[in-house]
Amino acid sequence: MPNYSGLDEARTALSEIGVHLSERQMQRAAEMDGKGQRKLPFFVDPIERKLKIEKNDLISIYFKRQVEAQRNLRPE
Repeated sequence: MPNYSGLDEARTALSEIGVHLSERQMQRAAEMDGKGQRKLPFFVDPIERKLKIEKNDLISIYFKRQVEAQRNLRPE
């Protein structure tokens, strides 16, 4: 069952896994860039007209990026 979160809830979910972001950092991740794309897959809820993100997708994105970073680590 999907669990959709707003900006504050998404920020709390990330802090629970050790990713501490400011309110402004979350807002910037949700803002559209010049190409109309967001850094994270936030969408506008059609009922509440607020930004939402699926919590499991958000957590998954961070874990995938961590795995990519570990793979790209060059041994010295």
